[in-house]
Amino acid sequence: MKERVGIQSVEVGFALLEALGQSRGPMMLRDLAAAAGMSAAKAHRYLVSFQRLQLVSQDAHSTRYDLGPAALKLGLASLSRLDAVKLARERIELLMESIGHTLALAVWGNHGPTIVHWEESPSAVTVNLRLGDVMPLLSSATGRCFAAYASKEAITPMLREEIARAQKQARADVPATLAQARAMLDEVKQRGAARVVDVLLPGIVGFCVPVFDADGHMALGIVALGPTGSFDAEWEGAVHAPLRDAAAQLSSDLGWRG
Repeated sequence: MKERVGIQSVEVGFALLEALGQSRGPMMLRDLAAAAGMSAAKAHRYLVSFQRLQLVSQDAHSTRYDLGPAALKLGLASLSRLDAVKLARERIELLMESIGHTLALAVWGNHGPTIVHWEESPSAVTVNLRLGDVMPLLSSATGRCFAAYASKEAITPMLREEIARAQKQARADVPATLAQARAMLDEVKQRGAARVVDVLLPGIVGFCVPVFDADGHMALGIVALGPTGSFDAEWEGAVHAPLRDAAAQLSSDLGWRG
């Protein structure tokens, strides 16, 4: 496909806006120019035009540059049009081919973590899960991941209910007390992912990694499932690492800067 002709000066100047967007605060001219890979004199000419367009502002006292109100308006407009599930669905097939196992997407629905998309690997074993299924908080990787990042006030009654139900069923593979559940969810946050092995489904390993939106809320979970015999259940292994990286990239694209 023939490469389309653009305006090179626009592309060069964008490096300054990108550097400001990636910085943790306002920048001096020399630092901004260095980050964009150009001389201070050249950077200054671009910044004068960007200031006229309100894409960049300059503090009168410190002389540091920062993104201006027009950049904020553009960013907010872009964020308002982002659809986390749509973006994830566009990428999940390639991720599934890379990992070699079934993947799913889950969001927080009216009754808890809900499966909204399913991408089954050709070599997948049959898993008795369907679109629309609500996943348990304590016995599924999906549920544990969402519970770890939910507010304590919202999630505590649901945890108590699941713990009581598990005790009636004499289950030994889920936390028996709220304190144990909290400790398990703290570990999920420390790891940045949830994992279950032979818990929800016999012979099945599950990972779930969180995707965050611009406000730092968990927008969705990316789930990987596979049989214990062929699924790499190790942290930072052949499944967890690419799953984590994909979630981090999607979070970044949604505006999260954690």
